[in-house]
Amino acid sequence: MAACFDRLLSVLLLEDPPDRIPFYDLFADLEVVEALTGRRLSEIKSLTIDRVKDIAAKGCENKLKSDYETIIRFYYTLGYDYIPLTLPSPFPRFNVKPCKDTAALSRGLRVWQDESRGTIESREDFDKYDWPSESDVQDSYMALYHIVKEILPEGMMIIPLTPGGVLENVMWLMGTIPFSKALYTDQTLVRDMFDRIGRIISFVCRLMSEQPMVGAISMGDDMGYKSGPMISPKHLRYYVFPWHKICVNEVHRFGKPFILHSCGRLDIVMEDLIEYVGIDAKHSYEDSSYPVTRYKKLYGDRIAILGGVDMDKLSRMPLEGFKTYVRSIIDECAPGGGYAIGCGNTVANYIKLENYLAMLEVARSYGRYPSNIKE
Repeated sequence: MAACFDRLLSVLLLEDPPDRIPFYDLFADLEVVEALTGRRLSEIKSLTIDRVKDIAAKGCENKLKSDYETIIRFYYTLGYDYIPLTLPSPFPRFNVKPCKDTAALSRGLRVWQDESRGTIESREDFDKYDWPSESDVQDSYMALYHIVKEILPEGMMIIPLTPGGVLENVMWLMGTIPFSKALYTDQTLVRDMFDRIGRIISFVCRLMSEQPMVGAISMGDDMGYKSGPMISPKHLRYYVFPWHKICVNEVHRFGKPFILHSCGRLDIVMEDLIEYVGIDAKHSYEDSSYPVTRYKKLYGDRIAILGGVDMDKLSRMPLEGFKTYVRSIIDECAPGGGYAIGCGNTVANYIKLENYLAMLEVARSYGRYPSNIKE
C-alpha cells in the first residue's frame, strides 16, 4: 500500500478514520533496521551535531545519505507513512555508565544514565559548560533535514524527534540524585537549567516545524515511573510544563501536531498536558501500569493515542497468542479513529522481530476501516 501521510495526520487531528490504522513508532533501534534490511549502517551510529557540521562543511553528505536511504527503506517497506528523524543531542555529558548489551541484536555496549552524579551539579559547572548556540543547532539539524528531504519517497513526511525533552535533559545533565536535592537546595540553579535547555528545545521545535516536509514534531520527555511522576506535580507545573507549552505553541504556529512521548503513569497531570500544554497526541504505554486501552477510553476523544503494544509481550509472548493480543488492542482502540498502532515504547533491539512484524501484519489485515472495526 502506498505511503500517505494524511493517513496518520487524520489520526493526529482526530478526523474521520482513514482506510486503515496507521503505524506510529518513536523510532527503531539501528540494530533492528540493519537486521530487517540486511544492510550495515556506519556514519549515523556515532552522530553528533559537531560531526554533522563537519560532514556538511566538507561536502561529504553522501556519507550520511547512504545510511538514511537504508533507514527510509526500512520504514517505507514496512508501511509507515513518515520517517522519524532523530536529532543528535547538543548537550554532551560524561555522567553515563557503559555496560554489556545483552539484547538479541546486541550493539556491544549500552549506555545508562549515572543517577548519582551530574555533568552540571553547581553554578561553577553551569558557567563552565559549553552550551550550544542556536546557529550550531540550526546548521547541523538543517543539514540532516535536507539530506532526508531529498530522498523522501512520495507520500511520506518527516517527523523530527527533539534531542530529548526539557525534563530529561535537565535530569541527564545534573544526575537524578543531585537534581532531586537541588530542587530543594538550589532552586536558582534548577530554574536556570530549565531556562537554558527550554530555550534550545523550543528553538528546535520552531526550526523544524517551519520546514515544509515536516508533518509533525515529537518530543521524548520521560516524566514518570509505573506508580506516578518522577517529580511532584507542583514542580512539573512550575519548571516543565511552561516550556512544554512554549514548544507546543511553536509547533502549532506552523499548523502542525505535537506528539508527546513520555514513559510513566501520568494520570495526575494528564489534564495539565491536554488543557494547559496543549499536546495533540500521547505515546508510550505499559500494560502493567498505564495500558493504552485505558488511556484511549479516558482521553481518546481529546487527543490521539499512539502505540501501546506492550514491550514485554513484544519480547516474550508466543506468536499466536501475541496476534490475538494485538487484535484485542485494535478492537478497543481503533473504533472512531484517533489511534495509530505501534510498540509501547520504541522498536527496541531486544524485542522479538517475529512479533514486531506480526503486529504490523495484523494491523494491515485486521485494522481496516470500516469492515473489521466496529463502531
